Amino acid sequence: MSTVKSKKLQVGTDATSSNNFTIYQPSTPDGTLRIGVGNADSPTEVGQFNANGYKHTETIPSFFAYNTSVQSISANTWTKITYPTASLNNGGSYDTSNSRFTPNIAGWYFISSRFGFQPYTTGYNINQLQKNGGGFARGGMQNPNGNYGGITGTWIVYLNGTTDYVEIYCNSSGAFNTEAGSAITWWQGHLVQQA
Repeated sequence: MSTVKSKKLQVGTDATSSNNFTIYQPSTPDGTLRIGVGNADSPTEVGQFNANGYKHTETIPSFFAYNTSVQSISANTWTKITYPTASLNNGGSYDTSNSRFTPNIAGWYFISSRFGFQPYTTGYNINQLQKNGGGFARGGMQNPNGNYGGITGTWIVYLNGTTDYVEIYCNSSGAFNTEAGSAITWWQGHLVQQA
């Protein structure tokens, strides 16, 4: 049995990032195995393995945002729900000024949202994920009479990492006000599978 000791192993010979990758450790070994692209003498790290498993070098886009004030919704009108406060915004892909998620990594994303509303009117309420300004998929419910309600939707959607964006819209048979608060009117998203 023999042991080969080396800090760098380049696979490919033309030193381009598209045709080469390098497996290496940093100049001072720290127990991680790095994966990079380009020449072994100066690779660009794209990921690493450590005792906890694989760690992606890029920040994975994810967010959690919520509504901090009541929003008035008109009956029978598609209305964008606003979520102007983000308690999580990894990668800076969530825009609080227009309540829009535009991630910078192409792949499949898990998105979920909820809005609370009052009064709890008879009829329909629709929670819709819109992609690039058009309807993508809906969640909804029929309401009995009451005081308060809430509606949640969950989706898996492909976003191209450059121009694709998503937003939350609603439609209702009756006018209502959203309820405010991070536990009541919120939405969130994160990368599930990179393309």
